[in-house]
Parts: sequence; structure tokens; C-alpha cells
Amino acid sequence: MKVSEAMTAQVVTAAPTDAVRKVAQIMRHIDSGAVPIVDDGKVVGLVTDRDIVLRVVAEGGDLDGPVSMAMSEDVQSCKAEDTLADASAQMASHQLRRLVVYGEDGQLAGILSLGDIAVDYGAKAVGKTLEEISADTDGQGVAH
Repeated sequence: MKVSEAMTAQVVTAAPTDAVRKVAQIMRHIDSGAVPIVDDGKVVGLVTDRDIVLRVVAEGGDLDGPVSMAMSEDVQSCKAEDTLADASAQMASHQLRRLVVYGEDGQLAGILSLGDIAVDYGAKAVGKTLEEISADTDGQGVAH
């Protein structure tokens, strides 16, 4: 399965100069714990709710200051056409919960989270279990 089939494609971004408070409000509005930070069309960082708590709130920082002070600049990414297995392995090797996803055109296409992967694999597991439960086990069309 490809990353494009599991990723969240509706991504809201922020600018590095946007206030931390504004980005937190964006997170609340879109019900997401991560927002890519984009400058001049390029992803320059990623800020998570955890970043805001640890780097701003816990340090007594300025919620009206630029989100660039809270974002992570070392953003790991994958391509929409990569396999979920490859993306999962990358997440595991870097101990990440999210990857920024780029399309064939090199533009931001979405975000892949552990939750996206779990939902995809979880749905398959439920489907397989249901298939096994509903299997014809006695040759008479009756499942036991």
C-alpha cells in the first residue's frame, strides 16, 4: 500500500512568523497535533502540540512570539508513492510519529502519522477477522 492511500491530505500550514498562540488555535480548529511550517512554498519546520508545551509553555515563553522558536527544523519526509512499509520503517528508525509527505511535483502533499498507519492496518485486520468469522466452514454455506 502506498503512503498516498493512508496519509492525511488536507494539511493546514503556518508561516514561521505566525504567533505560537495562532498556531495552537489552528491545531484546535483542525483537530490536529501538528502543523507544517512553510516559508516561500517550502516546508522549513514542523510544530507539534508537544513542541509548544515543552519549548514555550514549560519555559515561560511568549505565546505571541513566532512559532519558529517552537518548531523542529529537522523535518523527516517521504514521498506519496512510497510504500507504507518503507515509511513505517523510516519512522521507526528516526523514532518519529509523523512524516511530511511530498508529491511527485515536490510540493507538500500531506502528513503521515502513526495514527494514519494504525487506522489503515486496523481496518484491514478487522476486515480479515470478519472474513474469517464469516467463512463457510462446513461446506453447507453455514459458518460456525
